Amino acid sequence: MRIGVALPTDHISLSGEANSVDALIDQVKELAAAGLASAWFTQRFDHDAITVAALAAREVPGIDVGTAVVPIYPRHPIALSMQAQAAQAAGHGRFTLGVGLSIKSFVEQTYGIAPHPRVRHLREYLTALRELLESGSVDLSGETLVARTTLPASVPGARPRVPVLVAAAGDLTLRAAAELADGALPILSGPRTLAEYTVPTIRRYAEVAGRPEPRIAVIVSGVVTSDVAGARTSAEANMAYYGTIPSYRAALDREGIDNPADLVAIGDEESIAKQVAEYFEAGATELIYTQTTIGSAADERRTWKLLGELAANHATS
Repeated sequence: MRIGVALPTDHISLSGEANSVDALIDQVKELAAAGLASAWFTQRFDHDAITVAALAAREVPGIDVGTAVVPIYPRHPIALSMQAQAAQAAGHGRFTLGVGLSIKSFVEQTYGIAPHPRVRHLREYLTALRELLESGSVDLSGETLVARTTLPASVPGARPRVPVLVAAAGDLTLRAAAELADGALPILSGPRTLAEYTVPTIRRYAEVAGRPEPRIAVIVSGVVTSDVAGARTSAEANMAYYGTIPSYRAALDREGIDNPADLVAIGDEESIAKQVAEYFEAGATELIYTQTTIGSAADERRTWKLLGELAANHATS
């Protein structure tokens, strides 16, 4: 039972730090001390997720690191491969690269990238990225992407090969994750959706393609707190936007829920333990917890401690 936490958990408090990188490294140390298996970094407009992951892996032994997730549009696969391999070498094999398409309107408005077939681009991007990570070279001329290396692009020490996970919710992205990556990072997939749709879909595509059993690192949300109403209000405010995005709306509809906040476990230790058990029973290979900050700072540490204990108890049972 592998359980990790996505960082940063609170943009407001982090932005007030004298040095946000130091603050993130300190949080990774806390996660490691609590017995968590991994620390995952989200890509925003402040720190660079891969850079911080590499630093964390270097400074905090015994914990895996990853990104959840880096949008593919702002970075060419050759550039992303260089960054990912450097992180893998820095952590001596403890880095996982999580990537995603991001939201279409966000990509267009933020980066000014003209629309093109998004899933085709994802597949071509993953094809180029995998070749780069495996062999250190690529020669691809696709419909949406050109990637050619004229010099070796391998980083000595970046072994084993950097595993790649894809943020996925629907059939086409799950297929790309199964055929061209090492697994998926399901977003807004509840236990029922995971068991009845997400897991069987990605496993079927991987089997047909002759690929290994995929990793299924599910992004979930929860906090141990006595202030259930306050945490619920925060969760609703944080997640309301997701209900308006078609791909996420489809995932919520499969689960049979209207409000994205209904996926968040809020309450005592038993409520979080129940959520953890349900997701692993549904087929998750690992969990990545988010929104552990919707309670108090003490609630967040209490949540991390519980998640570490749950993972340790499972390992010894």
